[in-house]
Amino acid sequence: MERAAQQAVPLGQMEVFQALQRLHMTIFSQSVSPCGKFLAAGNNYGQIAIFSLSAALSSEAKEESKKPMVTFHAHDGPVYSMVSTDRHLLSAGDGEVKAWLWAEILKKGCKELWRRQPPYRTSLEVPEINALLLVPKENLLILAGGDCQLHAMDLETGTFMWALRGHTDYIHCLALRERSPEVLSGGEDGAVRLWDLRTAKEVQTIEVYKHEECSRPHNGRWIGCLATDSDWMVCGGGPALTLWHLRSSTPTTVFPMRAPQKHVTFYQDLILSAGQGRCVNQWQLSGELKAQVPGSSPGLLSLSLNQQPAAPECKVLTAAGNSCRVDVFTNLGYRAFSLSF
Repeated sequence: MERAAQQAVPLGQMEVFQALQRLHMTIFSQSVSPCGKFLAAGNNYGQIAIFSLSAALSSEAKEESKKPMVTFHAHDGPVYSMVSTDRHLLSAGDGEVKAWLWAEILKKGCKELWRRQPPYRTSLEVPEINALLLVPKENLLILAGGDCQLHAMDLETGTFMWALRGHTDYIHCLALRERSPEVLSGGEDGAVRLWDLRTAKEVQTIEVYKHEECSRPHNGRWIGCLATDSDWMVCGGGPALTLWHLRSSTPTTVFPMRAPQKHVTFYQDLILSAGQGRCVNQWQLSGELKAQVPGSSPGLLSLSLNQQPAAPECKVLTAAGNSCRVDVFTNLGYRAFSLSF
């Protein structure tokens, strides 16, 4: 639809059209290349832009270095989620996941390698796939979203092995507990569910909104973000952002953040979160707010930590959401600059 609209616009109005697109842009997803030197960002128009982090971070960087080196149309609807393997960029949209070779993308050859659609219950069902999760040891890709199920795809064969059913509403987020191995999922039904990948069965359910210290009925019960670190989990959304001890299913720290959070991650001895508002929040595990670092977007939907050992010079945090900009933090104290679609 976006490409057809562009073709219908006279050349003299193209700049105005593109400016309006940027004004109404939302960046839903990010993924760092396996070499750590490039960043992919996916937006609500189905486009993926590739930025050169190494060029943007160079001492000789110019304004042009902060623009995409290539942009291509990936999905007819929004690019809700992306992950990278050692060779591929995987992107998800409405009802399907696609694969692109990083080596070809960097040569500006953006032809899709393959596409897969999970076995939905009806042929008319085209739910959003807004969460992707790699399970490297098992060579699996876990997909989840609008059909309330987790689908496991074998990355070697491209076949879907099983679906996990338990959520009664839309799934927003996934996290991997590597040692177990277990996958955690959070959704609109207010539950975080733990799934054992060895048995493909649910082993634990935490209904966050039923715990008084976490509950915020005026915000709803939905779980919009979660992350795990061994026996610990942090999650939030409608309920307050909360640190949990998984073995005992006990909330240990409730973070004093009123705005619903859309992304959370463990980083060293901190927890980083973002959501409504411009700031990336840094939390001590005790619940103390260490810092709030403002960015350029009015709301944030994704954080990406580039920790690829192959490119230590590109070790940055990037944040994106309700604008055409991707903020780059070279340390956690301030925004160094922004990349822009």
